[in-house]
Amino acid sequence: MSAAMFWGIGVGPGPAGYLPLAAMQALQQADLIYLPRARSADTSVALQCLDGVAFDATRLREVEFNMDPDREVLRAHYAQLAQEIASTLRAGRSVAYLTIGDTLTYSTYGYVLAALKDLMPGFAHRTFPGITSYASAAAALGWPLGVGKERTLILPCPEDAATLRQEILSHDIVVLMKVGARLPWVLALLREMGIAAHCAFARRIGLDGEVLASGLDDLQVAGDHAVSGYLATMLIRKNALEKRHELTAQAAVSTLKVAT
Repeated sequence: MSAAMFWGIGVGPGPAGYLPLAAMQALQQADLIYLPRARSADTSVALQCLDGVAFDATRLREVEFNMDPDREVLRAHYAQLAQEIASTLRAGRSVAYLTIGDTLTYSTYGYVLAALKDLMPGFAHRTFPGITSYASAAAALGWPLGVGKERTLILPCPEDAATLRQEILSHDIVVLMKVGARLPWVLALLREMGIAAHCAFARRIGLDGEVLASGLDDLQVAGDHAVSGYLATMLIRKNALEKRHELTAQAAVSTLKVAT
């Protein structure tokens, strides 16, 4: 019997179809498909991202995640999950593990993979890259993540405004992930710094409750049309995007002389 395979597959985030073609065969061959679901959610977002993709849904196994701040609780959770997957692999059954976005960018998959490597050194596995939330957000908004020699920082949202302010001041672009309940003071900071107009916000891309905002002066976090920071990504630009396609007056004169 050939060795069972373990596959890591990034799906979404966003519209159906955001799944690498190379991962389709693995998804269809897997004996068991693990997919994360937040304890606070009724359904798995990863499953919603597979809408319209043909596969045997009877092989699905949801894994409930509660992102407890207690590291010991999280360690125990990942250790137990890895033990379960390892038992399945040792029994000769192949496993696919789905995660939202890219498999190895701020993903639960990274923890599971590390635990499995400790339990089963040399086990057969393959990781498929996926589309990051910020790449999906940038594409949905037509918002360049970096041009020329701009310096871009990918950052889980800090706990305080002073730290975020310093990161913004020392980089051209900040991709802010895991915003969550910090959204109100993040927006207040961007407005205080006078840069909200050339920042962007994306939440639940391609799913029910989608929010896409380019320019954050009017984005509300209270009232009838409030948004939350859950499953959201913020794109922060310290300075307005340079319009390199627009000629300066001197360049326009030079171009006219060459033309004539």
